[in-house]
Amino acid sequence: MKAYPSIVFYGTPEFAAGILDYMLSQGIPVTGVVTAPDKPAGRGRKPQPSSVKEYVLNKGIPIAQPEKLKDPTFLEQLDTWKPELQVVVAFRMLPEVVWSYPRLGTFNLHASLLPQYRGAAPIQWVLINGEKETGVSTFFLNHEIDAGKIILQEKVPILPEDNAGILTDKLMKAGARLTVTTIEKIIHGQVELIEQKVPDPALLKKAPKIKKEDLLIDWNDTPRSICNRVRAFSPHPGARARIQALNGQILILKIFSAIAKVEKHNLPVRRFVTNGKTFLDIAVKEGFVSLKEVQLEGRKRMNIRDFLMGFQAEDYKLLT
Repeated sequence: MKAYPSIVFYGTPEFAAGILDYMLSQGIPVTGVVTAPDKPAGRGRKPQPSSVKEYVLNKGIPIAQPEKLKDPTFLEQLDTWKPELQVVVAFRMLPEVVWSYPRLGTFNLHASLLPQYRGAAPIQWVLINGEKETGVSTFFLNHEIDAGKIILQEKVPILPEDNAGILTDKLMKAGARLTVTTIEKIIHGQVELIEQKVPDPALLKKAPKIKKEDLLIDWNDTPRSICNRVRAFSPHPGARARIQALNGQILILKIFSAIAKVEKHNLPVRRFVTNGKTFLDIAVKEGFVSLKEVQLEGRKRMNIRDFLMGFQAEDYKLLT
């Protein structure tokens, strides 16, 4: 049996759990796992474990959930694990006292082709920006966020039908393979590091944390740009439009799937176009956005045919 150094894994969401699962399936042992503290969720606001914790619970792997990574209790836990290598996937920033601990270093898996799309939401931002390609990168942590020396990268094409859910799954699979390869190369001393070459700052695209206002559709955009934003927030949490009923009530319409139609017309922007049965399009400057799957506030998520059975477009207007 191959001998591995002591490895500690850091991660929180389902994406990280998928990487960890692949590592274990490939026979890479993990000494300990660090994940976020349980957070209140749902109507009862009961503490809920992270996806990584849920995955690890029945694996017999020790778990740490520190509120603060500089907490002496957590640092003592690290001392007991004595990590020689640390793997970070979709976790918060590590202080130097933690990332500098292992003799073999601490590396991060990031879901973009660095240095492009540094930040918390690379998958969403590559879709918003209409990119045709993205990828995964592994790099050693240093004092700057997502700026360490690159170990390995793998490109992943973005297809027109890809939304955030589909692309996340693609990147998780590519990232899992890359993580295992990175571990093997580090262990065998086969790493050839590459400095991140930052292009003209004006060409550097960022991926900051998604804010509520990022979900809101700008109907003055092009059909393709609007549909790219829809893709970026599907299947969750959904791009948002504000509509107003005849009684003045303002509701949120979540849009999960839409098709861009580029064509000339003389209709005002934000005008609903429908036959009341099979299609609901929205006029924009350079064409139409054809809605395919939506959810009106207070109702279930539906395909457009089912939605139109209870929605009269003439009773609503689309707001900016």
